[in-house]
Amino acid sequence: MKKLKINFDELQKAMEDISRDSFDYYLDTETGEIIALSEELINEAKIRLYDDESDEIDEDIEYIEYDVVPDVPDWIIDEVELALEVLLDESGRYIRISERTSDRAYQCMSEFISTIKDSVLKENLLQALNGKGAFRKFKDILLDFPKERKRWHGFNAKCMKKEIIEWLMSIGIEPIS
Repeated sequence: MKKLKINFDELQKAMEDISRDSFDYYLDTETGEIIALSEELINEAKIRLYDDESDEIDEDIEYIEYDVVPDVPDWIIDEVELALEVLLDESGRYIRISERTSDRAYQCMSEFISTIKDSVLKENLLQALNGKGAFRKFKDILLDFPKERKRWHGFNAKCMKKEIIEWLMSIGIEPIS
């Protein structure tokens, strides 16, 4: 098993971004770095990489030569190069970070509720877990209870650490501090 230094906070943020509508996340298995690639960049790269159309040049295209090369900022060039490196990787160096499942999040919230002493809050949180929008309702209720909300964040971080370690072990990585 490969030992690798991992930033648990960054990995937790990546796994908890379940919508993936702005970014997708990859783990560099050589450095432990969490790489966030914008969905826009990924989609554009996929279109260019996996375009089924022929690479032949149409005869009716007129080419214009420019005296000035467009000035593209280095950070954009670096991001495009990194995205291509990640997307074209066949060695297994870059592994997509999976989203936290709703089952695991629900389980963690249920376990947290069992630790609450205030019976009214406990009942409200249990009711929040039933039906649509359970995760949002759960968090909204805790907004009125700052101490319990803070305790929830610590509890959730512990749950996530266990999940992260399980995921890392499943891909052959032993996290080190």
